[in-house]
Amino acid sequence: MPDEIQVHVIDDDVAVRDSLGFLFAAAGLKAQLYESPLAFLDIAPGLEGGCVVTDVRMPEMSGLDLVRRLQAVESMLPVVVITGHGDVPLAVEAMKLGAVDFIEKPFEDEVLLAAVRTALKGGRADGASENDPDGRLSQLSLRERQVLEGLVRGHANKIIARDLGISPRTVEIYRAKVMTKMGAETFADLIRLALSAGVVGVRAD
Repeated sequence: MPDEIQVHVIDDDVAVRDSLGFLFAAAGLKAQLYESPLAFLDIAPGLEGGCVVTDVRMPEMSGLDLVRRLQAVESMLPVVVITGHGDVPLAVEAMKLGAVDFIEKPFEDEVLLAAVRTALKGGRADGASENDPDGRLSQLSLRERQVLEGLVRGHANKIIARDLGISPRTVEIYRAKVMTKMGAETFADLIRLALSAGVVGVRAD
C-alpha cells in the first residue's frame, strides 16, 4: 500500500482516537488523527487517497454532516461510520448519503480493520454480494418487506412492532428471515442491499 494512503480518523474523544491510531498502526496502516470534522475538512479537498473513519456523534459536527460536507466538496474518500446502538438511524442515513459502511459499538478490531481495508481498495464490505438485490427483495413476504422498510427508516424493533401491530420478538424473527433471504451477514450489509434494491423506507399499503 502506498505511503500516502492514510486512514483519517475523526473522533472528539482523545482516548478513542489514540486507541484507533494504535490499532491501525499495529495493522500496518498509516493513520492521521483529527479531533473534529472541521479540522479534517480544512485539508480534505486536497486528499486523493485513503479513507475516513468517523464517529457519528460529535459536538461540533456530526458524522452525518461530515458526509454531506465531503459530498459538497466532491471528495472521493470512502467513509466508514462508527456508531453507538442508539445512533443507528444516523448511520443508516449516512449510508443513504454515500458512506460505505457503518460499524456498531462495541466492535471487534478485525471487523473495523476489514471494513477499512475494503474501503481503501475502493470497495465495500465483503459480507454480502450486491448481485441481484432486486431478485432477493422479491423473495420477501409483505410483512418481511414492511419490517425491512422500517429498518431502512432507521427504526428500532419496538418502533417497527408498534407501527405494524406485532410484538418486538416477532419483529426479531422477521428481521432474521430478511437477513437470510437477502444474503446479509451484518446489519450494514442488509441496509446496503436494501438501498441497492431501491428500498427507501416507504411503508407498503
